[in-house]
Amino acid sequence: MKNKLEEIRKQQGIKQEELASALEVSRQTIGSLENGRYNPSIVLAFKIARYFGMSIEEIFTYDEEEQ
Repeated sequence: MKNKLEEIRKQQGIKQEELASALEVSRQTIGSLENGRYNPSIVLAFKIARYFGMSIEEIFTYDEEEQ
């Protein structure tokens, strides 16, 4: 799964630490999400989308060919 989390976060001037605190996860989790090393749970994906006022699909892209 690909995502635009880092791009969106930086556009809004939010630090990894700030986002992690708001979502109640570690900064390392945010870094792993941004680097594609970790896919979020559906609950975390909803929290991220809600935080930014966006849909999940605007942030995360599922590519069936990657499987």
